[in-house]
Amino acid sequence: MKLTTYDKYPEVSVKGYEHQAWQGWQAIVTALNTRRSAAAKTVLVIDCYPGVRLSELEHQLLPALNASVLVNVESARQDEQALHTLLARNLTDDRVFGVLSCHQLSEFFDADRLAALRQQVADAAEGLVVVYGPGASLVHPGDVLVYADLPRWEIQQRMRSGELGNWGVENQHEDILRRYKRAFFIEWRVFDRHKTPLLKRTHFLLDTTLADAPSMVSGEALRAGLKETSHRPFRVVPFFDPGVWGGQWMKQRFDLDPSKPNYAWCFDCVPEENSLLMRFGDVRIEIPSLDLVLLHPQELLGEKVHARFGAEFPIRFDFLDTMGGQNLSFQVHPLTEYIQQQFGMHYTQDESYYILDAEPDAVVYLGTKTGTDPAAMIDDLHQAARGEKDFDDRRFVNQIPARKHDHFLIPAGTVHCSGSGTMVLEISATPYIFTFKLWDWGRLGLDGLPRPVHLTHGEQVIDWQRDTQWVHQHLVNRIEPLGEGDGWQEERTGLHEREFIETRRHWFSGPVTHHTQGGVNVLNLVEGAEALVESPSGAFAPFTVHYAETFIIPASVGEYRITPVGNSIGQRFATVKAWVRG
Repeated sequence: MKLTTYDKYPEVSVKGYEHQAWQGWQAIVTALNTRRSAAAKTVLVIDCYPGVRLSELEHQLLPALNASVLVNVESARQDEQALHTLLARNLTDDRVFGVLSCHQLSEFFDADRLAALRQQVADAAEGLVVVYGPGASLVHPGDVLVYADLPRWEIQQRMRSGELGNWGVENQHEDILRRYKRAFFIEWRVFDRHKTPLLKRTHFLLDTTLADAPSMVSGEALRAGLKETSHRPFRVVPFFDPGVWGGQWMKQRFDLDPSKPNYAWCFDCVPEENSLLMRFGDVRIEIPSLDLVLLHPQELLGEKVHARFGAEFPIRFDFLDTMGGQNLSFQVHPLTEYIQQQFGMHYTQDESYYILDAEPDAVVYLGTKTGTDPAAMIDDLHQAARGEKDFDDRRFVNQIPARKHDHFLIPAGTVHCSGSGTMVLEISATPYIFTFKLWDWGRLGLDGLPRPVHLTHGEQVIDWQRDTQWVHQHLVNRIEPLGEGDGWQEERTGLHEREFIETRRHWFSGPVTHHTQGGVNVLNLVEGAEALVESPSGAFAPFTVHYAETFIIPASVGEYRITPVGNSIGQRFATVKAWVRG
């Protein structure tokens, strides 16, 4: 299978700030020292996202600063039992699902001990006073403020390796799903609220993603880079992950590590999880792409989308690879009222499967067969969950042939999964964690443990009206021609009216003009080797995309043009575009 030119490390190059970024601890220390006040006393605050290696700061950075006073804010943090009491309602007993937290970071600290640290800083007469750790700015705003950041995906890697537990607890060896749950529902929510105002005023951003290979950029340069990114096409950094059902298509097409058994997922546009790479001269900075959403939601999302979703990126593109693999878990997503009432999330995971490639006998499981007795199917699922039998999928579930460029719509409440032999571009709403597995084909996870099944949740949200006739009428290849011109054709491909995402496919052999219409656009080049994204007015530099790459067009861009690159005679290109309906 021929490799593509898929770019696994896309960057945004930021001009004019080449001398405001530094690589390595020595250069970082020199840069920080230049900001020390001429006054007798300077307070340097290094606030951190949870997951930053404080031991690395303590061994590599702090000794070189020659501080007269060092204050670790974590000495004022509540103890483990107090945190558990505070968070019990949000943690729940479930292995996977919690309740979204509305806590403020100050609640995680003992007020008296925090006051004592503030007094310690105030009492320091002269020299450099360094306050560091997650929440350090609660002690002092900082004469010089550094924010140490890293992407959620790197946090997950540290969790998986056993290096990292949750913030404030020694649970490195706890079930990874429970650690991820605590981070997803609580820690990341609390710290995103805390860091947003800090990013708007920080003097420096410290990139701690790579161990012992730090980078730092000035706050001025960081904010200039984020502002530029919010006005031009860009890609986030994809990450690939093996899974028990994973396939071989991405490994072969994207030139991935051949030693891995498979690759199941690729998250190619999930700003909550993905990184954003920005280059300042010779220095590359890796930050959470969510930082862009938090600081520039209106330019990125558009006024209407921002008003509706706040600083959240509501569209997700990812890949599900079962080519040479196995079926996904048979699953269902919660209805809107269920996700609101049970988990505190205000919208649910509606989605769709766009088929990038498929083996000849591939199928998608979608909806229940006409005449299915709900009680009989639920009883069969419970028997399967107890290990008494295999779920009788052929009796209860539609199996629909899947071909390249088919599009299957999956509004919440519809039972579904991709069968083996498919390469799926999944287009969905963002809260991807809310998947209720109903049956996992009797498999163990890669960790050797049974994969969690959520029948208690799932049986309460299945829409039994979505039977064979309804599915074929409403969810399978709802392709509607909308217009055509010289070298292009536009089609509406979905999604269902219950879903807030609209999708369009453009076939083209020459330039096609698009417009964001005031809302963020997310696209993938689903056919063709390479295309060029340009501004008719020259508002941004030409941007190259390759086959299967997902790219984001901020709402602020307005009009843009996509043109095939190379010899396109006799060749059709295609993009799939998604945006939030008005």
